Amino acid sequence: MKRVDYPSAIRDLVGQLKRLPGIGPRSAERIALWLVQSRDAHPKEIARTLLDTAESIRPCAKCGFFSTAEICEICADDSRSADLICVVEQATDILPLERTGAFRGKYHALGGRISPLDHVGPGELRIGLLLDRVKVESPSEVILALGADVEGEATSNYIADLLREFPVAVTRIAQGISAGGGLESADELTLSRALSGRTKIQS
Repeated sequence: MKRVDYPSAIRDLVGQLKRLPGIGPRSAERIALWLVQSRDAHPKEIARTLLDTAESIRPCAKCGFFSTAEICEICADDSRSADLICVVEQATDILPLERTGAFRGKYHALGGRISPLDHVGPGELRIGLLLDRVKVESPSEVILALGADVEGEATSNYIADLLREFPVAVTRIAQGISAGGGLESADELTLSRALSGRTKIQS
């Protein structure tokens, strides 16, 4: 006897939903069925919003944060200190720091960290753009707010070495973050204390 399954349209939808991070097969199936069954689902609006977001959001040309224009709101904010640049791994690391209220400088997202095992070298990251910013903007301090794992430490040390030729203080956030952890897993108080207790790498 042939096994009965959902129509191909639902199976295709489940397959696409499974591609989302954190969504397993059962969750994907539940979401798909909710979309096609629930009166509150409004799938057309969801689809339209997904398309609009994908087409309108771009990385900020300066810092790499999410933006609908060439420059994001943070970089365009003249009230923020241009003397401080906080370097993070991913654009998603910026908001946790922003929510602490402890930092009013500018940011720079690298787009990852150096990881030879994942075939990610310095050339795949926005390190060159960081050096260009330091040359042009002449900040007094660059804060390295990278992860406390091996790759994060290696990336911090690599960037610190490159910045030695510039008259800028290079610091790193205090290790209030658990070893091997990233910014996304730390609470606001821990991040605030880590920023306040940052230590100098070079002068």
